[in-house]
Amino acid sequence: MHKDRSSGMWAEQSAAEASNKRLSWSSLVQKLSHSLDSDAESNSSRDDVSDTGSLSLSDLSDADMFYDPMEESLCKEVVQLIACSLVEAKDCTLHCSKLLIPEKLLEHIGEELVHLAASEPCGLRGALIDLCVEQGDKCQNAGQIAADPYVVPTFQLTLILRLESEGFWPKIQGLFATKSMSASAVRHALKLSTGFRVIKKKLYSSEELLIEEC
Repeated sequence: MHKDRSSGMWAEQSAAEASNKRLSWSSLVQKLSHSLDSDAESNSSRDDVSDTGSLSLSDLSDADMFYDPMEESLCKEVVQLIACSLVEAKDCTLHCSKLLIPEKLLEHIGEELVHLAASEPCGLRGALIDLCVEQGDKCQNAGQIAADPYVVPTFQLTLILRLESEGFWPKIQGLFATKSMSASAVRHALKLSTGFRVIKKKLYSSEELLIEEC
């Protein structure tokens, strides 16, 4: 009799545990189903936003639609070549002891190169770049760069850079002056302005020159 009572209690306990497991599983399924429904509603709402035209191709710029990582990489290389050419020109052309090139100037030059090359058949690879620096009423030639020496140039860019003539720099540039060993002339340090002028000429067309102030 005692054995039957124990068996009955064990059966009732097993049934209760099974019931609890079913309830736990049912709760888990309900939570999972609710989570999936929430994700579906969220995705649906995002799809609805796209379908309503809040973000369309017409809202994207040409640079975003036709982004070319190779063009960006080439642009960085060309900007570095420009900076090196300017530094090399400080002794023989610019006749200064030191040339300061603002980072912002190089960024603007890079942006302008990409902009002016966008409509060209070979892109930036077809660019021939002349560097000039205005010193007073003269324009000194600081070098010429072919963006890709293996490509026949399709357009020519003349970058006319300016010296910083405003702000605090002109007042302190004398502190960076040095005397030449071969002469008593004082050679000042020069700083380039962030503004410049660029002239574009298409080498395969007789179109008028494009001049931009940057």
